[in-house]
Amino acid sequence: MSIVHGLVDVRPLRTSAAFRRLWMGGSLSGLGGQLTLVAVLYQAWELTDSPAAVGVLGLARAVPMVVCGLVGGVLADAVDRRRLVLLTMVGQLLAAVVLVAQAVAELGSFGTLLAIVAIQSTCSALGAPAARTFVPRLLPADQVAAGIALNHLSFQLAMLVGPAVAGMVTAAWGVKICYLLDAVTFVAAAYGVFGLPSMRPTGEANRPGLAAIWEGWRFVVRRPALSGAFATDMFATVLAMPIALFPAINDERFGGRPETLGLFFSAIAVGGITAGMLSGTLTRPGRPGVVMLVTAGMWGVGLTGFGLAQHLWLALGCLAVAGAADTLSVISRGTIVQLATPDSHRGRVSALEHIVGVSGPDLGNFRGGLVAGVTSASFAAISGGILCVVGIAGVAATNRALRRFTTTSGDACAEPESSRTPQPESTASTTTS
Repeated sequence: MSIVHGLVDVRPLRTSAAFRRLWMGGSLSGLGGQLTLVAVLYQAWELTDSPAAVGVLGLARAVPMVVCGLVGGVLADAVDRRRLVLLTMVGQLLAAVVLVAQAVAELGSFGTLLAIVAIQSTCSALGAPAARTFVPRLLPADQVAAGIALNHLSFQLAMLVGPAVAGMVTAAWGVKICYLLDAVTFVAAAYGVFGLPSMRPTGEANRPGLAAIWEGWRFVVRRPALSGAFATDMFATVLAMPIALFPAINDERFGGRPETLGLFFSAIAVGGITAGMLSGTLTRPGRPGVVMLVTAGMWGVGLTGFGLAQHLWLALGCLAVAGAADTLSVISRGTIVQLATPDSHRGRVSALEHIVGVSGPDLGNFRGGLVAGVTSASFAAISGGILCVVGIAGVAATNRALRRFTTTSGDACAEPESSRTPQPESTASTTTS
């Protein structure tokens, strides 16, 4: 019984029909997104034969994610979130259809490809903050962490399976089929959102504008649990993100073989999926603040070990530990953000969480590359891991609110949708565990 208790907590799938549909549609859409990610990279390389041009794709995604993410957060606290997400999904679907059309027509235009990617990223950023607020509106407080864990598990599985499927599909039928499959999965995701009840923010509505964005920042600063969670995540990503160091470490110690480089990424994914499958142990006790601090510190320890490891099996083991710790840290951060934030502010705070999640790894890879250029890739990995642990220890020592945060701390902020509205689609009848 204890083994089953420790596995992934599936109570949200059993107790909420709305969440179940949302999760299934989102899981399919996540897989489709990975197909498009690989297909776009492949097509860009085929069109330009330039690493710099392929790198521009990152900017085409990142800039709209940051700028439009802030706008999306303000809109999510002012309008019906369900309708906002549906509208942005229609935009993403149309962009996917245009991707199919340009591939079928063989336009051969990198500029067109870049513009479509930027439009799709813009639509995604506008809807992402609102979509993050669905879980606490559909589930009781004691199941919010489990719902976030299920979402993250489906994301990790998509990252593991999607690129391999994309490679096989592209080799057999071309990138156009990847784009077409992505478009189909958007329909499935839209079906999941369409079945939700109205999701207007509760409490005092905000007026969209710069003042509303500033109020979201001020709210985070005034809530130590939130500011501590964001600080912990920034210490972990900005100081210790290892991806940019993989090629150099692979070349220095393991012969520079591409197969080995691929194993680095797979080890992180395997660790993340394993942690997701065992997340029930940590989502049920209800202490996400402590879990985040401990697992974020373990991320730093794992990456320090990776920087020191001289044997491939040890390096992969350290990366798997880091991947597992990262998954549990992200789940805990999402739980804290949603439960420590009243519904009137969830859109803007979720937007900040989204931006931290997007920009932190990019800044961390930039830092790692700079340090490695001056010293060595090994020193960059080791020093980054140690600094990460020290920074998080500082947060743990000084942020009492984060240490003591529990899932019941935010009960007033996380009342499930079924208790506020008679809509029958919000939750199904509860079953016993």
